[in-house]
Amino acid sequence: MATTMSAGEFLALHDRTEHPDPLVLPNAWDAVSARALADAGFAALSTSSVAVAAVLGYRDGGDTPADEMFGALKRITRAVDVPVTADIEAGYGLAPAEIVERLLDAGLVGCNLEDSVDRQLKDPDEHADWLSQVRAAAGDRLVLNARVDTFLVGDRSVEDAVKRAALYIDAGADVIYPIFAPESALPELTSGIPRPVNAVCVLGQSTPAHLHTLGASRVTYGGSLQFHIANEITALAQRIAQ
Repeated sequence: MATTMSAGEFLALHDRTEHPDPLVLPNAWDAVSARALADAGFAALSTSSVAVAAVLGYRDGGDTPADEMFGALKRITRAVDVPVTADIEAGYGLAPAEIVERLLDAGLVGCNLEDSVDRQLKDPDEHADWLSQVRAAAGDRLVLNARVDTFLVGDRSVEDAVKRAALYIDAGADVIYPIFAPESALPELTSGIPRPVNAVCVLGQSTPAHLHTLGASRVTYGGSLQFHIANEITALAQRIAQ
């Protein structure tokens, strides 16, 4: 199976002005999880780099070989008939044109690209230039979600996040993802960023509907779904062993 939805149609799903809820993209990590999420009725899916890396036996943070990551992503898209956007960290050292080629070959409609490497923020102007090269190679074939890591490894200020977002939007980003921004900062962030904003939902701590009231147009779960399943498997294994 594979989706026939174009990147433009996928991007249109981010317009939530007449919707009571945001676009919820739960994060899959393999074909089984992707099928379960698609069968539950979600209109589209995301992936989680940390979750896929764990399944492949690697740590998150760019350690996963590109061939293995894109192979896993291709298996996920092949398993479902809804659009899938992928978390590909900082691009695994690939040139922009190759990133685009591999994403399209894997059947993806979009990707996350983050602005930190080895837990260090990249120069925002240099990152914007790099994003512009990705956009030039992709044209209108991919939805680019620019992750802003200032709340993860930066000064945690709304001002810095908005400044970076402006540069990335000028470079061609369609969506901005200020990962781990506190809920208290979302109204100011979303009012200062003229593109859909992606917020991460922490299981048991928030809900997509609540994040939508704070301005988020798109909600993902990061690696938390896979972490939950891994904990369940650990508990089951311990019960079996006993």
